[in-house]
Amino acid sequence: MPLPAELELIDRIRARAAGARSRNLRLGIGDDCAILRPAAAEELVVTTDLSIAGRHFRLDWHPPESVGHRTLARGLSDLAAMGARPVAAFLSLGLPRELVQKQKGRNAAWIDRFLDGFLALADATATPLAGGDLAESPLFAADIVLIGAVRRGRALLRSAARPGDLLYVTGALGAAAAGLALLAEEAGTSPQAALSSRELVGDARLRRHLYPEPRLAQGQALVRRRLASAALDISDGLSTDLAHLCHESRVAAEVDAGMLPLAPGATLRQALHGGEDYELLFAAPPDSKVPRTIAGVVVTRIGRILRRHARRPQMTLLTAQGPQPLQPRGWQHFAPVKKEKR
Repeated sequence: MPLPAELELIDRIRARAAGARSRNLRLGIGDDCAILRPAAAEELVVTTDLSIAGRHFRLDWHPPESVGHRTLARGLSDLAAMGARPVAAFLSLGLPRELVQKQKGRNAAWIDRFLDGFLALADATATPLAGGDLAESPLFAADIVLIGAVRRGRALLRSAARPGDLLYVTGALGAAAAGLALLAEEAGTSPQAALSSRELVGDARLRRHLYPEPRLAQGQALVRRRLASAALDISDGLSTDLAHLCHESRVAAEVDAGMLPLAPGATLRQALHGGEDYELLFAAPPDSKVPRTIAGVVVTRIGRILRRHARRPQMTLLTAQGPQPLQPRGWQHFAPVKKEKR
């Protein structure tokens, strides 16, 4: 007697995820709960992230492999920002029926290709898929829960930056926003054909948008070497994420536009306000010996932390034309909709 479709899909996922292991995971997919056993000297950190079709990606633009990769990368980047290593992932999916079934002319169902991208990154980062949930849904949605571990009392927080600290970022900024703009421009009437041709020539901007690299090794190095006082990842755009850091630490900040490491082909606006770079933004005391590279990724000083002052903006951008207020203009859910002038 054949298995019901839901159980058959669960078995497919369990079989594909069975190879991943973690020293803290005692029991994974198959029971009502997973069992985790943290090390005595570690604390567990937990993050969750939601990916919704039409909001975080487009089914007609993004390959399923990219959607799977990005679903996991978003949560892993949060772990990186805390300086944690991955312990386990939990994935809940709301799936339209057509994404589970093979489509005409396709060798695999959309969900199998999604799992290709998800599990490839899971394997590369030693992140076992330990459980989750499935439901039929009129709209695709993926909810990822990530469990990480960090040495007790050493997690990097948004709330610990202090006046006098210097501001740094890993990598280059603006590539993901530039890639999304390129994807929108190239899509036209045949988005998958345009996308395939761009992937073949290896456009770095497009790849940074489709397959971002969470900075796990860099975050763990910041903790291990006690380099940073505070950190978070750049998911909503530098301006918006820096505003989060300032709010939680009750400080102000100054960013030098001329020091920002722009990705090739990216504009200053994309570097400041474009989201999904998933680089690390961190503050470090001025006497901290921050190296030029960490685990093979360039680190750049971009500004400094200041005391709050009633007569000064919370964030200031230093430009060739002089200082100007830096507004948080990255991604924000529920932001007011601008009305067009008539």
